[in-house]
Amino acid sequence: MRQARKIDRVLADTYPDARCELDFDNPFELLVVTVLSAQTTDKRVNAVRPTLFAAYPDAPAMAAADRETLEGIIGPLGFFRAKTESLLKLSAALVERHEGQVPPRLKDLVELPGVGRKTANVVLGNAFGIPGITVDTHFGRLARRFGWTEETDPVKAEHAVGALFPKKDWTMLSHHLIWHGRRCCHAQKPACGACPVAKLCPSYGAGPTDPEVAAKLLRTEGRA
Repeated sequence: MRQARKIDRVLADTYPDARCELDFDNPFELLVVTVLSAQTTDKRVNAVRPTLFAAYPDAPAMAAADRETLEGIIGPLGFFRAKTESLLKLSAALVERHEGQVPPRLKDLVELPGVGRKTANVVLGNAFGIPGITVDTHFGRLARRFGWTEETDPVKAEHAVGALFPKKDWTMLSHHLIWHGRRCCHAQKPACGACPVAKLCPSYGAGPTDPEVAAKLLRTEGRA
């Protein structure tokens, strides 16, 4: 537990600007852009966001959207037909069950079409200030590399890691690991020789340890 919390403190110092990299102005926008971010990059989602919400600023407007028009807006994100279907069903459910508002409870969020625990925790932590752990591919990979859990199931990993940290730290912990995973601790070739937590990491050596070689692997911003 002490080592885990020390790693988080180092990552907090390394990434003082860590935050959700999806742009949003309210809970509805965050819920929608998080759903859209599947299998594409945050940068691409952010690019279509202004046009999307200018046309459909809330759940009632999006629930009544013309399918082809909506498909045209989110087309650059890929899988646009499936994503359009998800947004229409999600918005309709918000209107029917919650008077068009995004509910601030995990139980209610995961009952919405296309919303799982990961998406729900993103919305709770970043739109409502309710602590949650977001176990995406980056978080899960780093949690296993750090030896915090061996679980590959996201829900089990969420609970295992959550037990190591105060609840109030969960949302920022998620940002720290996701930022580090996108910028340094990559899936195929982690930049071990340029890693700020190298001395604390039991997986040190999974990637190049030469500082100059490792430095070339660093990214200045997240791609996913």
